[in-house]
Amino acid sequence: MITTEQHLKRIQDKVQLLLKQQTILHKENQSLKEELASLKKETSQFRDDAATLKQQVEILKYNGGEMEEADKKQFEKRINTYLKEIDRCIAMLGQ
Repeated sequence: MITTEQHLKRIQDKVQLLLKQQTILHKENQSLKEELASLKKETSQFRDDAATLKQQVEILKYNGGEMEEADKKQFEKRINTYLKEIDRCIAMLGQ
């Protein structure tokens, strides 16, 4: 038969083990959060790079005359939108 002291000792040991596991899991969680943040940043950079490359491809197609007429119109519209945005920024800086 287990005495009360032995029973309390077992409970203490289990609590200590749980605390150690909790500490380990907390450290692992922090590490995973940092890794996730890093991967999100990397993914964002890849998306930005992909968008830049896509724009470069469109510019090359436009300059090479390989674009469809509808694509040319859309491209010119996008360029005009960018130019208007730049003009607006310049006007705001001039105020």
